[in-house]
Amino acid sequence: MTADPSVHQLRLFLALAQDLHFGRAAKRMFISQPALSRQIIALERRMRVHLVRRSTRRVELTTAGQALLPEARAVVEAADRLGEVIRSQSRRVCGRLRIGFIGAEAAMPYARRILAEFRRRHPESEIEMRSLDLVNQVRALVTGEVDAAFLRQPLPAGIRTLQLASEPRVVCLPAGDPLARRREPLTMADLADRPFVDLPGDTVRGWWNHWTGNPRPDGTRVRYGPVVTDVESLLLAVANGQGIAFLPAGAREFYPRPGLVYTHVRGLSPCTAALAWLAGHGDSTGVAALRAAARAVLRTTTGPGG
Repeated sequence: MTADPSVHQLRLFLALAQDLHFGRAAKRMFISQPALSRQIIALERRMRVHLVRRSTRRVELTTAGQALLPEARAVVEAADRLGEVIRSQSRRVCGRLRIGFIGAEAAMPYARRILAEFRRRHPESEIEMRSLDLVNQVRALVTGEVDAAFLRQPLPAGIRTLQLASEPRVVCLPAGDPLARRREPLTMADLADRPFVDLPGDTVRGWWNHWTGNPRPDGTRVRYGPVVTDVESLLLAVANGQGIAFLPAGAREFYPRPGLVYTHVRGLSPCTAALAWLAGHGDSTGVAALRAAARAVLRTTTGPGG
């Protein structure tokens, strides 16, 4: 008897079937290529049949893979519909909108104005704010733990976003680092030998590679140090001299800490804050109302941070 595949494995299989390229499919699903390969192999073992034919030059579906394709699509679409019905009924009963956030995102000016506008428009609704760690931020949207979230881009395919603000990034250094005493802006070359604080596993690897600039434009790989799961642990690791990190410039205001210095880096791209929700759930009552409140705020404000 074969074991039933998970919906997650079927989602990954559909992505691979569409791209026929492990690298592109992995990037689109926001996981590493080795992680995607492991999941496809695990799916094949569960099904006890080869679904994908791999070679050094191309990837193609086997006859069994072609046969599975419409059924896999039907299962994933059914799971999405089921999730939406559950979330819709839950909101209808309790009138509660669950909003996630990472770091200090909920305290940023744009987030405060959006939440205030939503409450003004829907005083009967209840908002439940949930702090998400750096690792589970996307998973919380996919599993329905939260209905929407204030996050930082880039976010994977399947997550819809409304851009809220853009601001520079800075490097967070231990105060004892000689670079922390530089008066002029640093360069990426100055940081080449510094280890970066890391995140565990493959869940947000693409997101973290973007935030750490890995690989560098010249192809060199970032050297990683201690592994953390949340912002406070990240700051502690930097303060202890175990690694460095790139953070939004707003961290200077929201995360002043003894032993930390925030410094501008020449050539470091800015970062973008966004309201995020799962594709297919944007028309649900609560999320649609939150998006409408956000757009109303954006129409009346300009500039970084709102």
